[in-house]
Amino acid sequence: MRSFHVDSRAGIAGLAVREHERPTPGPGEVLVAVRAVSLSFRELMILRGNYVLPVRPDVVPVSDGVGVVVARGPGVDWPVDGERVAAAVFPYWRDGPLEPAYLEQLGGSLDGMLTEYAVLPASALVPVPAHLSDEEAATLPCAAVTAWNALEGVRPGDVVLTLGSGGVSLFAVQFARLLGARVIATTGDPGKAARLAGLGAGEVVDRRTYPEWQLRVRGLTGGRGVDRVVDVVGDLERSLRSVALAGQVACVGFRAGERPAVDSGLLFAAGATVRPVAIGSRAQFVAMNRAIEANGLRPVIDRVFPFDEAVAAFRYYESADPFGKVVITVPPRTP
Repeated sequence: MRSFHVDSRAGIAGLAVREHERPTPGPGEVLVAVRAVSLSFRELMILRGNYVLPVRPDVVPVSDGVGVVVARGPGVDWPVDGERVAAAVFPYWRDGPLEPAYLEQLGGSLDGMLTEYAVLPASALVPVPAHLSDEEAATLPCAAVTAWNALEGVRPGDVVLTLGSGGVSLFAVQFARLLGARVIATTGDPGKAARLAGLGAGEVVDRRTYPEWQLRVRGLTGGRGVDRVVDVVGDLERSLRSVALAGQVACVGFRAGERPAVDSGLLFAAGATVRPVAIGSRAQFVAMNRAIEANGLRPVIDRVFPFDEAVAAFRYYESADPFGKVVITVPPRTP
């Protein structure tokens, strides 16, 4: 079998493919023949050496993937051989709040999914929505679960603000509409406004036209502000100025690359909660998949690359500002 490995000191140039023996699943484990993986911003952070959690040297990268069970270790009743599955990014976080014991993560401290075969804990796996292709299903574990978690507690009639058009933000637009919320989206690219509207954004604020976009958001809500902000950028000042009293800012990450200090006076004046969101549990993944299947929701894919062009896929993801997920397909291995 072949798998890619990472030298996190060398960036994308440090990705290297190697061939080695196919592993055998142990007790409580399954062997999955990977069919597709997708890239998230965390993968670039890992390659740049600035990911917030430990990364094992020479790790197999990429947290997101879908595949077919081809072998089971002792004690595994489910999933059965032939089942199509994905794995939770934090494989030991089954439910409830995130705890230190659950911080092991695929593609970081544990080998990930950019490989032809992966051994995974059976308890970490979830069935994927039947209507999705392998490429679509591979987009779910990180960005989609993060967006689902960030919207926890949103009710019909709430107003949700999403920032930008990255993977988490696109899923957040779709999920918020599914939950019955009104969606306001921001973008720095006017060409993406219609596409955001097509996914469910009722209003789209162009950050080039409105550099102080929080004022426009306030105006669109009659001065009240939004009930939930899904902030993937780390622009907490503008997010806090956009959120309603007793609302919530779901702080997903810092795509802008900066981690600005938070004005404690502004935080107090906002009267809102700032909640860090670290992907989500297996239970949240299962609940999300049920909602996706019940509503026929489909992820947005920008471009698909073959396994042999994985390095090109990373370079495209880093430089092209894609609208939707970048996916890598893994062809079946000939015995």
